[in-house]
Amino acid sequence: MIGVFDSGLGGLSVLAAISRALPTADLTYLADSAHLPYGAKPDEFIRGRVLAIGRHLAERGCGLLVVACNTATAAAVQALRDQHPDIPVVGIEPGIKPAAISSKTRHIAVLTTESTAQSARLTHLIDNHANGLKVQIVACPGWATRIESLDMEDPTFSDEVTAKIVPLLEQGVDRLVLGCTHYSFLLPLLEPLTAGRAELVDVAAAVARQVLRLSGLHARGTGRLTMLATARPERLHRAPQALGLSNLTCRLNSATHQVLI
Repeated sequence: MIGVFDSGLGGLSVLAAISRALPTADLTYLADSAHLPYGAKPDEFIRGRVLAIGRHLAERGCGLLVVACNTATAAAVQALRDQHPDIPVVGIEPGIKPAAISSKTRHIAVLTTESTAQSARLTHLIDNHANGLKVQIVACPGWATRIESLDMEDPTFSDEVTAKIVPLLEQGVDRLVLGCTHYSFLLPLLEPLTAGRAELVDVAAAVARQVLRLSGLHARGTGRLTMLATARPERLHRAPQALGLSNLTCRLNSATHQVLI
């Protein structure tokens, strides 16, 4: 069984990619919705949550763990690997490298949570893969919370997104890196703004390929999906349908359960 987790609904974008890549794998998704969003919380708190969730998923029989959250990866993926040396752990990082390689204007932007924007891991990625490029790190407070509400059609939010993105395009940015898994669900807002001007860089498919490479026997199962939440399990249960993730809806064969971690 493969365990995937995030602070809330954002990691469903990664889970959907994994589901497509491993159609027979048994998957467990855990949303730490009692403590979302992670983006504005200190690293020490996030590490504590990641270690507790990793322990819980391992105890449920997960033999491969996926940290489907950029903020949690930056703060705690190494600690999780140290805690479970016998379990492969896959994290997620903003797609700085593919954006830097493909940029024509040599000017890219990274849309992130507040925590990821300040992380040493992001700085390291930029230093390693985007040296010589102009890189703008753009914190987007409140975006993940808005997505968690499953209400992204509010015109005021659309205006907020537009006000954040258009100035970047006018400055010559031609690659926009989605540095939070939640932001994958903003494509209906982002694509009309960037069409013909910039490419959106998401790494969910790349994470799924890495999971496939490491999955081994965990790729074989009955294809069932179990979903867990530390709060508001009913919202997680309806999220796949609300977000258009039909490949998850068809695999979910039981109610979403609340767990205390």
